[in-house]
Amino acid sequence: MKVWLIGAYGIVSTTAMAGAKAIEKGLIDKTGLVTTLPYFAPLDEMISFEFDFGGHEVRILPNAFVALKDHWDQNRHIDPDLIDKVKEELSRIVAKKGTALNCGSGIKGLGKLETLEEEGLSLRGIVNRISKDLKEFSDKETVVVNVASTEPVPKFNERYHSTVEGFEEMLDKDLREFATASMLYAYSAIKLGLPYANFTPSVGSSILALKKLAEENNVPHAGNDGKTGETLVKTTLAPMFAYRNLRVEGWMSYNILGDYDGKVLSARDNKESKIISKDKVLEKALGYAPFSITEIEFFPSLVDNKTAFDFVHFRGFLGKLMKFYFIWDAIDAIVASPLVLDISRLLLFAKKNGLGGVIKELSFFFKSPMDCEIVNTHEQFEMLKKWFNQLARA
Repeated sequence: MKVWLIGAYGIVSTTAMAGAKAIEKGLIDKTGLVTTLPYFAPLDEMISFEFDFGGHEVRILPNAFVALKDHWDQNRHIDPDLIDKVKEELSRIVAKKGTALNCGSGIKGLGKLETLEEEGLSLRGIVNRISKDLKEFSDKETVVVNVASTEPVPKFNERYHSTVEGFEEMLDKDLREFATASMLYAYSAIKLGLPYANFTPSVGSSILALKKLAEENNVPHAGNDGKTGETLVKTTLAPMFAYRNLRVEGWMSYNILGDYDGKVLSARDNKESKIISKDKVLEKALGYAPFSITEIEFFPSLVDNKTAFDFVHFRGFLGKLMKFYFIWDAIDAIVASPLVLDISRLLLFAKKNGLGGVIKELSFFFKSPMDCEIVNTHEQFEMLKKWFNQLARA
């Protein structure tokens, strides 16, 4: 299958590419991939584990191998021998120039950028260029995944974000203040009939206009914000307190991270989207809203090693207050990149089964799943297995 990555030279994208090619060559096993668990074994009969990659990018680099090597120089997150063995494949992956429209002040931390809007293109012109790139790359087995940097919360407008006609009017009138890069990418993919996933907290395809477009074109899509680290633990542990009728009085989450993701999220406007995404899960998991603190801070020396310190204050029998602590310490690209491959395979599976619109059964992979109030990791996984098995037996 083919996967088009928005943010193709980022550490998650390049790690996904390297891992996929290493697996294809038999160099590593499939640890970390959900779709290779026995529950999903029939998937291999429909979608073999072979990938071609392309994508859009705003950073200036020659190819995906150079990007991967740049990340490796900072993080040492992959065996160096493995990098050399996928050099040929990744060197052939050259991203197309993308857009960073209304992506916030945080993207200044990414260094020198080249964007479509700098060419003087209108919104319609940007969409046409994105669509041209997608058409040249795609076939019937192509999925588009947004793994770009987090955008600020956009300026919503009822007229332009609620209907397909309104959205296209926004494009034609070049009303740039109401558009973001993630919207334009999502629109372009869905308009072309390509399944789309939003692995970021950005708006992507979650506005009503693009949900309607996906339904009209019978295109499967999913999101938002990949659930890979501290929130994964939170949505797995929070139900435990509910199951045992223990009252959570307060939950503090303090996240520190470096690398390009950390640089972007160090900007207040970009950080807001991420905190909103992380904050919503507690109330949904517990059924009430305890006092909560969620902080995300840039810590340069950590690079891609994301660390989270969580403190939970909970009340038990006889009203006794007690405490629970945990630390999550992981390489973000290592826990995130296999999910990009999983989501891509499952969205293509959904397309092959004639499904369109939001695939809420993929909520297992997201912090803020569209059209699904279930954030409990255990329930989400059972929902995913049930959905897959019903379609696989059909």
